[in-house]
Amino acid sequence: MLGAIRELMRPPAGMEFDFSQPPGEPALTPAHGVSWQVFANPVALFVGGVVAVLLELAEPSVRSGVWDHSSFRRDPGTRLRRTGFAAMMTVYGPRSAAEKMIGRVVRMHARVEGSTPAGVPYRANDPRLLDWVQATATFGFTEACHRYARTLSAAEMDAAFVEAEASARLYGATGAPRSRAGWEAMLAAAAPGLEGSEILADFMRIMREAPILPAPLRPLQRLLVRAAVEITPEPVRSMPQLQGRGLRVGEAALVRMLARAAALAPLGDTPQVQAARRLARAAG
Repeated sequence: MLGAIRELMRPPAGMEFDFSQPPGEPALTPAHGVSWQVFANPVALFVGGVVAVLLELAEPSVRSGVWDHSSFRRDPGTRLRRTGFAAMMTVYGPRSAAEKMIGRVVRMHARVEGSTPAGVPYRANDPRLLDWVQATATFGFTEACHRYARTLSAAEMDAAFVEAEASARLYGATGAPRSRAGWEAMLAAAAPGLEGSEILADFMRIMREAPILPAPLRPLQRLLVRAAVEITPEPVRSMPQLQGRGLRVGEAALVRMLARAAALAPLGDTPQVQAARRLARAAG
């Protein structure tokens, strides 16, 4: 069960990467920092990733950019694996490889532009939109870990935002918050412009029905989507497309059990394990 969720964090075919090389090269995030711990838990990653997307799709310009220029509707499983691999690279990858990957994404984003249904123009490389995307990701992953895997202190939550700064700046998110309080201030400022949409409803349907996890685990997939809705902050959680779609009675305990079991289970040769091996070896 946990292995199937962990598979989502592995790169899709053609994007395989050995995180154990080159010996001694540091990552963009500090070794064994808060981010290394949060991203090691596949349940927190799945739930946190859904939280981030729910928040992104509530912002009209980000929503149009994501929905009009991505493969999510056609192939959500591959898209999730690509996103998961990018997250692994920014946290565990050697700095040179992470910088190269982010550079490719920035160049791709330079071609993404358009207008929202309301006629508002957008550019994917707009720093304001990049700040929102970066902040929602850091919040989503840390909140999922905090609520379901293990309690994070206020200092650890702040540290996660600080640790994300290096990659955020490479993406162009120069104003991404550097603390939990900074995120809460950003959310409060953005709240009047956030809105529900049919796209948000479509995303929820895809996440419930698409073959992201194997068929026998589809109930688990739906459970984790509900766990994400449960911790999505207001005003997004109360939007019509999400109302009544949070956890049912007793399910929070089940998600916590799964997340804590994931933390205790043998990791296998994951990006985290490979990265630790890389850093343990002196560069030759």
